[in-house]
Amino acid sequence: MATEIQAAAENPSSKRQAWFCTTGLPSDIVIEVDDMAFHLHKFPLMSKSRKLHNLITEQEEANYTTPTRENQNETAEAEQQEEDEVEEDHFHIVLSDFPGGSEIFEMASKFCYGVKIDLNSSNVAPLRCAGDFLEMTEEYSEENLISKTERFLSHTVLKSIKESIKTLKSCELVMLQAETLCITQRCIASIASKAPSADPALFGWPVSDEASGAQDHSKQMLWNGIETGGRKKSGGRGSKGISWFEDLAQLSLPLFKRLIFSMRDQEVSSEIIESCLMNYAKKYIPGISRSNRKPSLPSSSSSSMPTETEQKELLETIISNLPLEKRSKTSTATRFLFGLLRTANILNASEACKAALEKKIGSQLEQAKLDDLLIPSYSYLNETLYDVDCAERILSYFLDGLDETNEEVTEANQAEDDGLRSPALMLVGKLIDGYLAEIASDANLKPEKFYNLAISLPEQARLFDDGVYRAVDVYLKAHPWISEADREKICGVMDCQKLTLEACTHAAQNDRLPLRAVVQVLFFEQLQLRHAIAGTLMAAESVPADTGRFSAVSRPETEELQRGVGEEKEEEVPGPIAHENGTWRETVRENQMLRLDMDSMRTRVHQLERECSTMKKVIEKIDKDKAAGPQDPGGRWRGSLIRRFGCKFKTQVCDSHESAVADGRRGRHHHHQQ
Repeated sequence: MATEIQAAAENPSSKRQAWFCTTGLPSDIVIEVDDMAFHLHKFPLMSKSRKLHNLITEQEEANYTTPTRENQNETAEAEQQEEDEVEEDHFHIVLSDFPGGSEIFEMASKFCYGVKIDLNSSNVAPLRCAGDFLEMTEEYSEENLISKTERFLSHTVLKSIKESIKTLKSCELVMLQAETLCITQRCIASIASKAPSADPALFGWPVSDEASGAQDHSKQMLWNGIETGGRKKSGGRGSKGISWFEDLAQLSLPLFKRLIFSMRDQEVSSEIIESCLMNYAKKYIPGISRSNRKPSLPSSSSSSMPTETEQKELLETIISNLPLEKRSKTSTATRFLFGLLRTANILNASEACKAALEKKIGSQLEQAKLDDLLIPSYSYLNETLYDVDCAERILSYFLDGLDETNEEVTEANQAEDDGLRSPALMLVGKLIDGYLAEIASDANLKPEKFYNLAISLPEQARLFDDGVYRAVDVYLKAHPWISEADREKICGVMDCQKLTLEACTHAAQNDRLPLRAVVQVLFFEQLQLRHAIAGTLMAAESVPADTGRFSAVSRPETEELQRGVGEEKEEEVPGPIAHENGTWRETVRENQMLRLDMDSMRTRVHQLERECSTMKKVIEKIDKDKAAGPQDPGGRWRGSLIRRFGCKFKTQVCDSHESAVADGRRGRHHHHQQ
């Protein structure tokens, strides 16, 4: 039996389309659904639908009533005019608010004619609602539409999380009827119950920009909105996981919220809920991901980009449902949270939402990258390019969480572990040092803000202060106009004892640093060199002693071996003996290299001492010029230096070479004697 769609209508001025069932028999009933007029036959419809049976029966009874003469004349004239145009239709029914519209009614009418319909997850819910609307029950007729759709729902749709999401999406077209028949509740419960068994490894990108229920397999795959030229594969485990999230992101916001609430009631893992929220937000909120500035709206959707109010509502929904009390396990999730925070600032979300986001970011700050932390300043009240206050708040949340963790560990171990360095703390220290170096070039950054952020980290967060020194150098270079007091305050954030030799060498020649900082750097650099020389001398003294013991042991064995073999075998020394002789020669070479290194370090110490003496003379001259009365220049310089620098350079810097050189000479003399 063929069907045909024509653009014909009973009224020429009407824009309604007509649908004809070409069975070879003239139609005897017209049913209007939306803008479509269906020319059908009453007996197939009456055999399956109780409602259509009752409506047709009512019209038949009304037609048997005796009309008046005027009505008879008018009816005769109208029938005479329509005889040549269309075949007479005896019954006319209008079905307003039919669930699913004309497309679903067409499928229901085909079912009445005995045509096999193709049930799937996208049309089963509207067809179930249509069967209820037309009263196509099992009591009225066997193997009716309601029973068929119910079996498909129970045996096919609700057994699969993917099919349940597609059916839930189709319920948006028939929401009132679907709620009455509990179709939406059953789908949501099925998804929430099966979500814990889903593989979290399947949560992610790329996703295919394919509409819900569409079967177009020629769609190109997208990677964060960029076409890759690849084609989506219909099979495989990975493609099923991707489709799972494609369909989930197609849901309307009210249905999505109900689904998330149901997942939380079912105690679904926070990773799954977080992944669902991430995928949904990336779909509809532009700018969440820096690599995807446009929302990935469905290709078949007629709706435009969400308005600012809709985006704000969606954003607050996402934030309020995030498992804020638990940490994310991936850096991708942390980057997503920073994207949410930027969007919250742009859309002017509530302070509670921003604070919740900052707290969750702070709980996993060690996973962040420098690019994530560089949040632009969107308020006109902030003069800086980046929101330094936000970064400081996030850091404070991290430190608060770290303190709580340390307290729990201490209570569990019943011992203090201050000597241990937290890997997360050291990662954050490196991150903050990079952040300081990045924002230091901002001309509007006040010294107080830079100082407060730099000292907010505890001492154990940095193994070396080279990163802080780099940030300080950049700040002083970008702010040459600040006062000497501010310069000294800024330089006070770095610990000169934790600078490496390379950083000390650079700082000693840095004319942007104040004089006090340079002297401290020189002082601690010389201390490092003294310790290095002392360690070298100790190693040089211990190596010859070991070598002598080794020679005393190996020499008798070698002589005995030489006496037991001929001259032709002198070169063939057993393996252990040859290995020991080679080790002795290698030790001698290492000893020579240590001497050279020691000499070079001693030369460097002499150079630093000369520089320190020169600076001492300059400081002494400055103090003499500023003196108000006749006082002892040496005592005044020493007192001023102690007050300003907190160290005694007379005994620790300028004369430090005496003992080191003496030790070196004693070590060398002892080595020559051996």
